[in-house]
Amino acid sequence: MPRNAEVIRQWSILRDLESSRRVTIDQLARRTGVTTRTIRRDLEALQTSGFPLYDEVIDGKRYWTLEAKAFRRLDDTGFTLGELSALYFSRTLVECLAATPFQHDVASAFDKLAGALTPGMRRFLDQLPLVIQAKGVAAAEHAEYADTKWQRERMARLLDATLHQRRATMKYFSMSSAREKEYLIEPYRLIYSAGAMYLLAFVPEYKELRTFSLDRIRSVSLLEERFTPTEVPDAVFAHSLGVNEGPPERIEIAFEPRIAPYIRERQWHPSQTQTDRKDGGLLLTLDVCNDWALRSWILSFGPLARVLKPATLAGQIKDEIDRASARYAVE
Repeated sequence: MPRNAEVIRQWSILRDLESSRRVTIDQLARRTGVTTRTIRRDLEALQTSGFPLYDEVIDGKRYWTLEAKAFRRLDDTGFTLGELSALYFSRTLVECLAATPFQHDVASAFDKLAGALTPGMRRFLDQLPLVIQAKGVAAAEHAEYADTKWQRERMARLLDATLHQRRATMKYFSMSSAREKEYLIEPYRLIYSAGAMYLLAFVPEYKELRTFSLDRIRSVSLLEERFTPTEVPDAVFAHSLGVNEGPPERIEIAFEPRIAPYIRERQWHPSQTQTDRKDGGLLLTLDVCNDWALRSWILSFGPLARVLKPATLAGQIKDEIDRASARYAVE
């Protein structure tokens, strides 16, 4: 069984129990596509974690119910069990997006919310996969992302498909081909980076994971067909300065003295190391993939940055500079 598949199913069971007054094991088995024996094990595991589940016999049928008002401290917060669980589940995203002066306060607020959950419930929620991930800090000008009705609906559908492992069809405008195409996808994760939202999805047609910009998704339709996800790294795009996947390379860049203080005060990537140069400049070493995000970042420093290694990257940067220079040639 793929990692997290059991936890996702149990999360679905909790949501079904909360949205329904009562359900039978047979109903839960049909909705999740597993055997009744598996559902019984799931219910027992959830009870052991501290979720207030109980069964009762009505007209000869045994039903299961989730008692959402079971905890005094939960009542004190004013949240339902589902709301509180969802908040706790999203803490990684919110803490990542919070501006630095508020990070401590945000973490403290989530610790107080977590106090309304039992230790077993917290352990369960901590196992849930990151269906939403933030990479970097949100830019101020994009603070109102997903403010339109269609954006919110699109996000909700993709979250539903990701969390419940539902296949979907999607019409998408490709910038590379300059045309609209329809895809059958298996949504894995939503990633917020550089003021935009991206979808990481497996495309059966190509048998590979691909990244799609939500801004270029024209329509999304969810299917009843479920999929079994393959393993996905906890940190998507871990080796890129942008939103790309690829093997990391050792990159060495020499920065001129006048830009060195600016480079020193920032963390550009978790892999970075810095070495002061005798001339007052700085040598920055990164273990990242050679993609357009890296090359455009280096080019943004113009003559103040020089790639030392690898030679292939240095050649690519030189070619870009030569082509840019040619566009400004005096006729």
